Amino acid sequence: MKPHRPTAPRSLSTLRLDLRPVAPADRDHLVALEADPEVMRFLNGGRPVPASGDANADFLTPRGTEPEVLVAHRRDTGHFIGWFALFDDGLVDGLRTAELGYRLHRAAWGQGFATEGVAALAAQALEQLGFDRVRAQTMAVNTGSRRVLDKTGFRHVGTVFPAFLRLLPGGEAGEVVYERQRPTRQGSGDDTATA
Repeated sequence: MKPHRPTAPRSLSTLRLDLRPVAPADRDHLVALEADPEVMRFLNGGRPVPASGDANADFLTPRGTEPEVLVAHRRDTGHFIGWFALFDDGLVDGLRTAELGYRLHRAAWGQGFATEGVAALAAQALEQLGFDRVRAQTMAVNTGSRRVLDKTGFRHVGTVFPAFLRLLPGGEAGEVVYERQRPTRQGSGDDTATA
């Protein structure tokens, strides 16, 4: 897993979600989420993650102490549905860049929760936390996550082929990189089109 400098995303409320910083009391929910093979399918081929986490994984396994992670609860029921995260990647190609990730319970799939959370966290990053660009990556065959990124204003900017993907079904198609940039300001002298 590549090193990230922590960013402290702030609590957010959307129409249907409350997102707040993760806490040690969330650990059981986080472990249960990663025990679902379908949730883990595009991350490690569907293997459950040990309760202690996996420090050698190429993906985040939060356990309740990560400042980058916001847990997501339904506003109507208060039920835990997953998490969203924002990592500060520092300056990349001259742009202050964040990486966005998320993981949701299967019961929350197909209801627009991922779209709602990604849109809110990307907006916070670009409008309040001072990032110029937010990036996200997913396996090329993960059509659900690709649809979320498309719907939330991200654009596909490349495909990479990390070594670990060779071991996963669909890995031969690679991992797609998406990004969303802060809109340029009128009169800034920069006429570059952004997403």
